[in-house]
Amino acid sequence: MVRPPLFAKYLLSQLTWRYQHTGNEVFVSFDDGPIPEITPWVLNEADRWGAKLTFFCVGENVHRYPDIFDEIIKRGHKVGNHTYNHLSAWRTDRVKYFDNVRKASSLIESTLFRPPHGQLYPWYVAKLKQSFDKIVMWDVLSKDYDSRLTGSRVFDNVKNYIRPGSIVVFHDSLKAEKNMKYAFPKTLEMIAQKKWTTRVIK
Repeated sequence: MVRPPLFAKYLLSQLTWRYQHTGNEVFVSFDDGPIPEITPWVLNEADRWGAKLTFFCVGENVHRYPDIFDEIIKRGHKVGNHTYNHLSAWRTDRVKYFDNVRKASSLIESTLFRPPHGQLYPWYVAKLKQSFDKIVMWDVLSKDYDSRLTGSRVFDNVKNYIRPGSIVVFHDSLKAEKNMKYAFPKTLEMIAQKKWTTRVIK
């Protein structure tokens, strides 16, 4: 599902799904990095198009590759917490989940959080809001990680649904590499052609 279901947006209405009244701005984000095989390439593409991105980082990867994490920030992009071990809230004990979020926060200084897989219980929101200004979801999921899709189809997922104010999700992961490397540059090209601007999430 490229767009989130309405019932999810209703149950989790305190979360940020998109931005209203942003003029020509769109918000492109990446989940699951940083990793050396993918993230530097993404940063170079962003530089090529003058795009500013938001990276929701896995703490374990930040621990392994601190230089890449620092480079994200150095180039003017924003970072967010994506837990330490990419844990699903639906499949993890509550105490363990929040401990994992805190562990990631020890490495990732950010006011932004995105739950892995977009999975979150509504009753977790208040506790997360004690530590984060925004819990960020999306209104356009590229599905670049889906091996059943072609890069062209992934780009169509973005092209057909993106609009000013949209929050788009790609992944700087090995699983998404082939599709993302096709669809992400085309997305930035399309944004430039429409004279939109890619901004960080704040």
